[in-house]
Amino acid sequence: MVGSLGLVFALLSVFGGVAVPVLLALSGAYIFNPMVTALEKRGLDRTWGTTLVFVGGTLLAAGAVLYLVPVFRDEAAKLPDFFRRGSTQVVPHIEALLGRSLPDLVRQRTAELGQQASDLVQSAGPAAARILASFAGNTARFVATLLGLSVVPVLAFFFLQDYPRLMGMVRDLLPRRTVALVGRRFAEVDEVLSAFVRGQLTVGAVLSAIYSVGLSLAGIDMAIVIGVIAGFGNMVPYLGTGVGILLSLVGLMLSWQGPWQLAAVAGTFVVGQMLEGLVITPRIVGEKVGLAPVAVIIAILAFGELFGFVGILLAVPVAAILKVVLRVVVQRYRRTSLYTGEASSQ
Repeated sequence: MVGSLGLVFALLSVFGGVAVPVLLALSGAYIFNPMVTALEKRGLDRTWGTTLVFVGGTLLAAGAVLYLVPVFRDEAAKLPDFFRRGSTQVVPHIEALLGRSLPDLVRQRTAELGQQASDLVQSAGPAAARILASFAGNTARFVATLLGLSVVPVLAFFFLQDYPRLMGMVRDLLPRRTVALVGRRFAEVDEVLSAFVRGQLTVGAVLSAIYSVGLSLAGIDMAIVIGVIAGFGNMVPYLGTGVGILLSLVGLMLSWQGPWQLAAVAGTFVVGQMLEGLVITPRIVGEKVGLAPVAVIIAILAFGELFGFVGILLAVPVAAILKVVLRVVVQRYRRTSLYTGEASSQ
C-alpha cells in the first residue's frame, strides 16, 4: 500500500496537468457510488441510476451555487466595514458592560487589529483579480485548465457508471495469493475514509445550516458566514464553536437590539451542540470513527506543501491509507518478542 502511494505520487509529478480532473472525477464517483449501488439493488439499471444521481446532484449543486454565491458575495462586501466597526464599537460596549474603562493599550491594539483585518479583506479582492488576470494571460494554461474542468463531469459520469468494473479490474491485477489480504486492508481504508467523508461533511453541513438560520433570525451581522465558519470549523473540536461564538458576540455588539438577541445567539449554539451530540452524530452519522480532525489538517498542510493542489486533493485518502497501515504495523509489533519480552524471559 505504501509502495502504491509512492507510485501514484511519482505518476502525478509527471502527469500533473491531467491529475486534477481525473482525481476530481474519481472523488465524485467514490462519493456517489453508494447511492447508485443502492438504486441498483432496488432493481434499477446502473446506467439509469447513474443518470438519476448525476442529474439530481447537478441540479442540487446548481441551485446551491445560484443561491449561495450572491449571498456570500454580499456578505463578503460587508467584511471590511464589519471589522472596522468592530474595532471602534466593541470596546465601548465591553466598557459599558463592565462599568469601567479598559486600558489604552487594549483600545489601541483592538483598533489596529480591526483596521488591519479590514485592509486585508479589502486587498484580497484586487489580489485575487490580479492572480486571475495573470493566470488568464497565459492562454495555453488557461485553456487547458478550462478544458480540464469541463471534462470533470464527463469523466465523473463514466467513472461512476463503471465503478464496479474499474474496481474489479484493479482487483484482477493483484497477485492471487494477496487478493484476500489486500481486499481486507482496502475495505478498512474505505471504512475509515467513508466515515470521515460522511461524518465530517454531514455534521458540518447540518451545523452550518442550524447556525446560519439561528443567527439570521437573531439579526446578527454576517450570520451566514459565521454559521459556515462555525459549522465546518467543527472538524477541529471546540475551535469552530469557539470562533463562531466570538464572531457572533462581535456581530451582536454591532447590531444590538435587546437582550433577546443574546438569548437567541446562546440558544442557537446550545441547540446546535445538543443536536450534534444527541442526534446528528449518533443517529445520522453513526458511531464509526474515521480520521482525527488534527490528522486531516496536518495531512492537508503537509501534502499541500509537497505536491500543491494535487496533494490537497489526495491528503484525506492518503491519511486514511496511512492510518490503516500504521494500525497494522502496531498490531504486528505487539506480537513480536521485542514488545512481549518473551525471548528475554526464557
